Amino acid sequence: MVDKLSYVPKAIIGQKAPEFQGMIWNGKDFKEVKLSDYKGKYVVLFFYPMDFTFVCPTEICAFSDAIEQFRGINTEVIGCSVDSHFTHREYALKPRKEGGLAPLDIPLLSDKSHQISQDYGVLIDSGKEKGVALRGTFIIDGNGILRQFSVNDLNVGRNIEEIIRLVKAFQFSEKHGDVCPSKWQPGGKTMTPSDPEKLKNYWQDEHAQK
Repeated sequence: MVDKLSYVPKAIIGQKAPEFQGMIWNGKDFKEVKLSDYKGKYVVLFFYPMDFTFVCPTEICAFSDAIEQFRGINTEVIGCSVDSHFTHREYALKPRKEGGLAPLDIPLLSDKSHQISQDYGVLIDSGKEKGVALRGTFIIDGNGILRQFSVNDLNVGRNIEEIIRLVKAFQFSEKHGDVCPSKWQPGGKTMTPSDPEKLKNYWQDEHAQK
């Protein structure tokens, strides 16, 4: 169980996501990046506890394997932990059959100072797991606005397909003005709050049939 935090997170839904800046390993070399570099694109920023651990490589590889799906919807994915960018490089180059990540097609961001994890409210700052980040996932739109976040405890990994669905839903709603119901998928029915007749039809055709 995580104790009460001694810091104040800055990540708030509907507001500008906290700016971050740090070194990444991008598969070829080291590079300094910041959130504003991605303006105009959606960003999925996901935190994980540490390199060379157990659940983490299953998640990181799943994000990497799905990167073309993300990029197909104008979205970049960035993994982040408290490890150094040098450790990220070694982890990324280690073969998957040995518990590593290679081949890896997403960047890994270093948060050695713990500032990014604190700003996003996922840093554990007490207890035996002190100094690592929980499994936090943050969806940031092209204007830098935080649209969604979820946080898992350390022992359970994430479902990448649901994260892709959420990005598509936020993008659809942003473009069309409709709202997306639970389990919505592209091509599925949506609701138009500003049109009472369409809303009534949705209740009759979809919701009443459940």
